[in-house]
Amino acid sequence: MRVVMFGYQTWGHRTLQALLDSEHEVVLVVTHPKSDHVYEKIWDDSVADLAEKHGVPVLLRNRPGDEEMLRALAGARPDIIVANNWRTWLPPEIFDLPPHGTLNVHDSLLPTYAGFSPLIWALINGEPEVGVTAHRMDAELDMGDVVLQRSVPVGPKDTATDLFHRTVDLIGPIVRDALDRIEAGTAVWTPQDRSRASFFHKRAIEDSRIDWNWPAEDLERLVRAQSDPYPNAFTHHRGERVRIVSASVSRKSYGGTPGRIFIREDDGIVIVAGADARSGKRPGLVIRRLRTEDGTEYAATDYFRTMGGYLTGRP
Repeated sequence: MRVVMFGYQTWGHRTLQALLDSEHEVVLVVTHPKSDHVYEKIWDDSVADLAEKHGVPVLLRNRPGDEEMLRALAGARPDIIVANNWRTWLPPEIFDLPPHGTLNVHDSLLPTYAGFSPLIWALINGEPEVGVTAHRMDAELDMGDVVLQRSVPVGPKDTATDLFHRTVDLIGPIVRDALDRIEAGTAVWTPQDRSRASFFHKRAIEDSRIDWNWPAEDLERLVRAQSDPYPNAFTHHRGERVRIVSASVSRKSYGGTPGRIFIREDDGIVIVAGADARSGKRPGLVIRRLRTEDGTEYAATDYFRTMGGYLTGRP
């Protein structure tokens, strides 16, 4: 099949590589210009560079739909469009243009976690698995009929970085399998259960700010969800922003004011957290390693040499 690809960053790069390695012909690539947004500079393998290396024409656009693009799409005569990590809505005159429409590849198990940063949100929320979905694009965000899904389990120590690498490895096989089924006429399209749908917004720095009223288990997942190279979960100590690199849930319960720097536990420092609404217990968050704004990393036991004081949401 003749394929036009819309994609960006490492997700789009993996999709394009899978298409180039397949028997399908990539006739045009549309990608975004590089961005200064903190989350968009992390997994930033260049789709444009890969396309140009293989002699595939490239269009750079922040948003689609201008006359030049529409002419280029029509002239490419695609049988299908494949999209992965395209950051803005595609209008019907684009996603319905090819005979087979547009196949969108999304890094969640739709219908849950439609929208942005699904791996991070899923880990924060304690989901037992994450994955990748290939579905037909329609006018609603990430809600078209599903042709394929693949999942991976979330382990108790997994970080968002771990889950990124596992799910991005699913992209090539799921794209090739879906296109082969579509070309052969054997694809089975399953409507999504709208009653289970959930949508999440793009992450921003403020979403990484620690609220010490959260239970320690939730805070520990937030720290794992904001693992390097993502912007770490952060708090403030004596007016300085402190980024939490690694943490765990304490073995014991600790009462008192959330955010209080309390006591050593093994190789970390216990910070009082909020009560767990389900159990009523109050384990603390044991901070093990942290990083200051100048990039210096410390063992928490070295940084908090004197016990006492508080960690706060604001300086």
